[in-house]
Formats: sequence, structure tokens, C-alpha cells
Amino acid sequence: MKIYIGADHRGFKLKEKLEKWLKEKKYSVEDMGAYELDKSDDYTLYAEKVALMVRDNIGSRGVLLCGSGVGVDVVANKFDEIRASVGKSAEQVRAGRKDDDMNVLVIAADYTTETDMKKMVTAFLKTKYEKTARHERRLEEISRIEENN
Repeated sequence: MKIYIGADHRGFKLKEKLEKWLKEKKYSVEDMGAYELDKSDDYTLYAEKVALMVRDNIGSRGVLLCGSGVGVDVVANKFDEIRASVGKSAEQVRAGRKDDDMNVLVIAADYTTETDMKKMVTAFLKTKYEKTARHERRLEEISRIEENN
């Protein structure tokens, strides 16, 4: 599975730690930026890049980081087939994967420790979507909404 990661200046340091850790775990990772700490950058660019890559590469996942998590979450969810959510705990992330096939995990860098980030990312990458009739129906409804808006 390919993992696309991205962060603005507020998530940059945690993203760098995430990339190193994922590579140590032998995951295939592509960093979509920021590539250096620039306090004047905008999260929109990185959220767009990650969302497009996840959308266009079936089976891939994305991890986005910004200060509160809200900005990159809003941007990523503007793209069809993206189901992004701010992770609050490993349990909540597991539920998001199992029930909603979440494909982009958002980390609020200002409020998340490195340890908690690793727990959430582990849950995100290891938890499988439970393809039940109810969950599939909901995803079909989301697709219908995306088509009409």
C-alpha cells in the first residue's frame, strides 16, 4: 500500500518524524510536501496534493498534518472519493476505517504527541474496512451526494 503524506509548517516537524518511522516500518511513502519549514506556506497546497494522489491511486492512503487538523480536513474532503477525518484516538481511527473506509487520516499536530500519532497511524494502516451492506449503502449515498454537488 502506498501512503502519501503532507503537512504545512505547523505539521512539518511531526510529518518528518512520521515519514522516517513509516520507512523504518518498510511502508512505501511519498512525501507531497512541505519539503522545508516555511512559516508562510499554506496547508491547502499539501492537502490538495495528497487528496489527488489518494483519489487517483486506488488502495492508497493519505496522512495530512496541520496545526488544528481542520484546514487540511476541509480541503481533502472537497475531493470526490476522499473520506478524511481528524484522528482523536486509535479507537476512533479504527472505527473510521471499519465503518466508513476512511482513506485520509488527519493529524492535529498542535494537539498530538508523536506517540499518539504512531498509535493512530498504526490503527489507520492495519484496520480493514468492514464491507457490510449497511456500510456499502452509506458509501453509495456519499458518492451520490458528491455527484450532485
